Amino acid sequence: MPTASRPSNLFIISLLGAMSVLTPFSIDMYLTAFEKVGADFAVRSAVISLTLSSYFIGLAIGQLFYVPMLDRFGRKRPVYFGLTLFIVASLGCGLAASIQWFIAFRFLQALGGCVSGVAAVTMVRDFFPREDCARILSRLFLFIAVSPLLAPTVGNLIIMATSWRAVFIALAIIAAAIVAMVYFLLPEGHQPDTSISLKPGPIFREYGAILRHPRFHTFAFAGAFTFAGLFTYVAGSPIIFMEGFHLSAAAYSGIFALLASGFIGGSQINVMLLRKYSSEWIFQRAQWMQLICGWVFIIGTAQHWYGLYEMLALFFVFLGCTGIANPNASAMALIPFTKNAGSASAMLGFIQLGLGAAISSFISLFMAHESFPIIAILGGTATIGFIIFTVGKKRALAYPIAE
Repeated sequence: MPTASRPSNLFIISLLGAMSVLTPFSIDMYLTAFEKVGADFAVRSAVISLTLSSYFIGLAIGQLFYVPMLDRFGRKRPVYFGLTLFIVASLGCGLAASIQWFIAFRFLQALGGCVSGVAAVTMVRDFFPREDCARILSRLFLFIAVSPLLAPTVGNLIIMATSWRAVFIALAIIAAAIVAMVYFLLPEGHQPDTSISLKPGPIFREYGAILRHPRFHTFAFAGAFTFAGLFTYVAGSPIIFMEGFHLSAAAYSGIFALLASGFIGGSQINVMLLRKYSSEWIFQRAQWMQLICGWVFIIGTAQHWYGLYEMLALFFVFLGCTGIANPNASAMALIPFTKNAGSASAMLGFIQLGLGAAISSFISLFMAHESFPIIAILGGTATIGFIIFTVGKKRALAYPIAE
């Protein structure tokens, strides 16, 4: 496909960037309102954390659902379908009369909104030459990386001006604007391919073959448990900082941005490390550091050694290790796949998000209202990820090519 003119390139990158950040904003914008949401529904913040878990489950399922749809029907029609569902579900969240309905609408919101990020990454290959794809993707990831720094603050401003329900009305308006721009201003970058089967049998057989590959399942699950600490942190941080340390919503927004910069900083350190070391070497060392940090965190929290600043420092290190480890685990899991790279990426996303959702739901199961159960989950996921990689790495690295 010919390269578009310069203004079109800038517009396409900006639109794809907006599509990419819809999910991070949907996750992070209402975090400062956990206590207010709990008060409205007369439940504890630990129960409100299920609204994050249900969102992560919807994202995980959507990863598998949209990849074949985007090939079969072209890029735009699945986007219309998914974002229409997102808009309806967002309005449902804003109008929910009970916590049960809120949790259900959050699941549907994620199931619809997932198409936005998946389609944005897919469209990069449609609109830009192969040699420019890495550069364009790095710009999209910059959008994604910055969004956790902004989303809680933007959400808090909306909540202070109106109510927490207005956050979801704002998300519906943003999604409607994206749909309008895609419909009126974005060309179709990929013609529908009717040869792509949507029958469950062939689709799940392909996913099954990917999952059985030793390199894939070792790095995917080891990386997913290493990455699960991030989901636990997102779901548990309002409880730790707003309930435990009694911080204001504005102060929590600043802390969330600070700790998000630890994760982002880790990913940037990883870029520099890759110039000298292999992904496997980096991943193994990052796991060691995360494991040590996790157990220092567990022991000290159990003994009540830590105040606010010590907690911030340990969270910063733990999330920094996650930022270093996760890209390498993902890269090593996907190395064997060429023709079915999209399906492998979807399965990887399903494992990461699904596992993260399941683990973050333990916060509600334990009815956590203090730091220790949340920190114990963090240290536990780091330990399991380390064990999976240690046990499976020899066999995994013996299978460099998918059959």
